Amino acid sequence: DKDGYHWLTGRVDDVINVSGHRIGTAEVESALVSHPQCAEAAVVGVEHEVKGQGIYAFVTLVEGVPYSEELRKSLVLAVRKQIGAFAAPDKIHWAPGLPKTRSGKIMRRILRKIASRQLDELGDTSTLADPGVVDQLIALADC
Repeated sequence: DKDGYHWLTGRVDDVINVSGHRIGTAEVESALVSHPQCAEAAVVGVEHEVKGQGIYAFVTLVEGVPYSEELRKSLVLAVRKQIGAFAAPDKIHWAPGLPKTRSGKIMRRILRKIASRQLDELGDTSTLADPGVVDQLIALADC
């Protein structure tokens, strides 16, 4: 600006503050999809009473790979090894698909609402490429 300061701007909602560690959602997603059985991942921050924010990961597996507790642990370990223990997801939510616009953009707003159990505040889902994926995610919320 005119005073010589540089201002950096970006999407604040793509940064999670976990116990004082600021981490980008893309970094955690990249670590998850580096696992050979993970096809796609989307990460959002959720309130955590100890850490401030926790990491909630929606994970779509490679076709034919079944959900399992062993795989969940393996995915968490992959993140711990690549980034560090502070970045390990607190919750992995198995996702048959992710809510995307017709142009392919992941609707993180909807994922944040599902993760925080604000299911009556999902908003308009008519613009999604497959609105049915939201119901599938809600049905798998406790798995």
